[in-house]
Amino acid sequence: MFRILEAQAPAKQNATATITTLCGRLQSATLLEDRRAAILGLRSFAKEWPASVASGGLRNLIKCLDKDIEDVDTTKITLETLLMLFNPDESSPEASDDIALWLADEFTQAISTARPERTQECVATSPVGVSRLVAVLDDKREAVRSEGLLLLTALTLSSPELQKVVAYENAFERIFGIIDAEGSLTHGGITVQDCLSLLANLLRLNVSNQNLFRESGWMRKLAALLSRYLEEQDAPESIAEWARPQQDKNLWGLLAVIRLFLIRGSMGTQTNQRSFWQSGLLAQVMEIAFHASVDMNIRAEALATAADLVRGNAQLQEAFAQLDVPSPRAQNPTTEVNGHLNGAAHPPRDNVISALLEMALVTSTLQAFDVRLACCECIKAYLQDHSPIRLFFLRRAIEGYASDEDEPDNIVAILLQNNDNRSSDPYRLWIAAVLLFHLLYENFEAKNMAMQIHEGDAEKGEEVVTCIQALASNLVSAEQNMEDERVSIAYLTILCSWLYEDHDAVNDFLSEGSIIQSIVQLVTQNNQTRTLTSGLCAVLLGTVYEFSTKDSPVPRNTIHQILTTRLGRERYIDRITKLREHPMIRNYEVLAQDSTSGQAGGLPEVYFDSTFVEFVKDNFSRMVRAIDRAPGLEVPVVANGIQKGISRELVDSLKAQVEDRNQVAQKLESDVLTLERKLGQEQADHRKAKDSAAIELSRIRNINEALQRNHEEDLQKVEKESQKSQQDLKRQQELEVKRLQENMQTLKADHESALARIRERDDAEIQDLRSTISRLKTELEKTSKEHVQDLQTAHEDYSAKLSDLESRLQRAEDRYADAESRASRLQEEAEDKEAARSSAQTELDDLLMVLGDLEEKRSKDKKRLRELGELTSDGGEDEQDSKDDEGEASDTAEESCG
Repeated sequence: MFRILEAQAPAKQNATATITTLCGRLQSATLLEDRRAAILGLRSFAKEWPASVASGGLRNLIKCLDKDIEDVDTTKITLETLLMLFNPDESSPEASDDIALWLADEFTQAISTARPERTQECVATSPVGVSRLVAVLDDKREAVRSEGLLLLTALTLSSPELQKVVAYENAFERIFGIIDAEGSLTHGGITVQDCLSLLANLLRLNVSNQNLFRESGWMRKLAALLSRYLEEQDAPESIAEWARPQQDKNLWGLLAVIRLFLIRGSMGTQTNQRSFWQSGLLAQVMEIAFHASVDMNIRAEALATAADLVRGNAQLQEAFAQLDVPSPRAQNPTTEVNGHLNGAAHPPRDNVISALLEMALVTSTLQAFDVRLACCECIKAYLQDHSPIRLFFLRRAIEGYASDEDEPDNIVAILLQNNDNRSSDPYRLWIAAVLLFHLLYENFEAKNMAMQIHEGDAEKGEEVVTCIQALASNLVSAEQNMEDERVSIAYLTILCSWLYEDHDAVNDFLSEGSIIQSIVQLVTQNNQTRTLTSGLCAVLLGTVYEFSTKDSPVPRNTIHQILTTRLGRERYIDRITKLREHPMIRNYEVLAQDSTSGQAGGLPEVYFDSTFVEFVKDNFSRMVRAIDRAPGLEVPVVANGIQKGISRELVDSLKAQVEDRNQVAQKLESDVLTLERKLGQEQADHRKAKDSAAIELSRIRNINEALQRNHEEDLQKVEKESQKSQQDLKRQQELEVKRLQENMQTLKADHESALARIRERDDAEIQDLRSTISRLKTELEKTSKEHVQDLQTAHEDYSAKLSDLESRLQRAEDRYADAESRASRLQEEAEDKEAARSSAQTELDDLLMVLGDLEEKRSKDKKRLRELGELTSDGGEDEQDSKDDEGEASDTAEESCG
């Protein structure tokens, strides 16, 4: 019976299987009770089997802390389980320091994933948190070190401050130490890849860490890693095929780290470019790009890195053109193993520009598409913002085309020659068009140089076809033959940018009148599969009309009629709008522009260059409005700060001025003829007058000589009379001066005597006033003794009057002093102007008037004193008044006694 029950019982599970089951339940459970039960089961194993529980359920346990934070029971048992993992039983088979460290890293990584910002903040604020984490990179235990790498990578992903702290903990040296210890790029495993990921986190958009890296000399270490990689690639011992994918990842990661220093527009980019060049890194990157055994994707990444290394740096662009690289012609593209080409051990070397053109334009395998695009990008970087190099490159291409030599990598020949292999490899012509577009874009000197390209000899009777006409003809031919749309887009890319803001190019385009009709026909075709071509043709027509003139081979008014009648305004706007809304234009920045963009076995979905897409987007509104611009309103073009061509208003104005001036010139010519006839007549009359004048002049000269003799005699007589008159006048002047001096002396004496009399009189008056005041004081004192009480009030009045009299006396004295000062000033003026009697007399009159005013004021003062009852000593009248006052005073005293 027991045996039957044992046979029917389920098989026993070991601890590991049970833990796995519980972890699975915890991960898939949707109900809180199910998760809680799974956590309880894991808690029972946490003490004895910490590693198994942590490896399967640590991240899910941490997620539960976030998901079930409102349930206290679940949160409690979850935290208890986590604590048990860090404090296992000593008898546990999984208990060890390595496991504890590994658990710490795992736990921190899980927390960092769940709450990255909070984790970064806690680590950054911990006094020794960052130092201890970076020190883990020196740990000899590989598992601990690897987990430390992953943890640092997670923590430094988005925290610039933490990136700086880690970098200054000597992280760069430790990272490169791990890379060297793991076998560098060639033999290193995923640990090297993790090191490069951490290095990328520390350097990405962190200028401070980039400066530290550069100034510490670690850029030479990057160059040394690439050099070692190349040496091992050239070594006789081949690398195992199973190791190549990881090797490619390591190399790709290193190239990505290099590109972090070369962000477009960054302030430190040119400094980093020079530092990389000095370390020799650019040459090694180009060696990798042209190494036959390197994977195509890595070669494309290396070429993109090289483009970033020289872009926008004129000095490095010039030095870059001097490099030599393995020749692409020596590589055998047919022997390919897992994306790696096997070529000659020591292939011949070519100039880097020739090798790039060879790789971009001659190689036609689909596997090498990314490399071809990268070669095109590298050449674009070589040409960017360096006008002399662009002109030199274009001149070499034009000279090669004119020499009729077979040059498969000549962009001009590829574009102008109508080859049959364009459909099999449309990207050959497309890349050539992109390069020519960048040579001509916003470079009027290059456009003028390209306009010299032509086919046919007019002297031999051949039809001359210009470059623009040939490109337009090839465009029409490609559309009529329904060739690959990339071919038409290539031609339209060049024509739209070349004709934009260039009257000469537009006139060249219009000199072949049938071309514009063919382009209009291409737009009117309702082909839904070629929306891009139809839209670009509409853009081309709008450009031609926008920058045409009244004097163009096809006048501007005619072009407007063609657009509005044959094409129609609505259709024109519809084609351009659909082009702008097409995903290849609208979503260009987010779409993949490489071999992965197409379907398997087909061509990649790459149609446009990034600069041309920006050109279309920037000028979309202008092209839409172009058809609404009146034919009579022409657009001036400014090139390099100078207006190119002449505005129509100015031309019409100048023509009107020329016609007016021609009429004026004709009128002036008739006037000149009339004046010439008059001049001849006047010259004859002049000769007659001249002869008669000569005779008259001789007669007058004789008369003049006689008069001159008489005049001299009269002159001597007049001089004698004049001298006599001057002497008489001098004597009269002396007598007058003497007489004036005597008068001045007399006036001075009179003035002094008058001043003396005035002074004596004023002194007498002042003395009289003082005696009167003294007498009044005596009388007041006498009266006050007799009538103290009755005269108290009168005393106060007299005191006030006395004060007033004293003030008046002071004012009289001031006036006297003022009179003396005025008299002194008048005297000085009289002495200064003794020679002018009238002036002295005037001053004297002024002085007399002042004295009169003073006398009048004194009289007024005396009158006021009398009105106040005061006595004055001015003659008999004043004395009589005083006696009357005394009589009245005695009568009053007698009445009071009675």
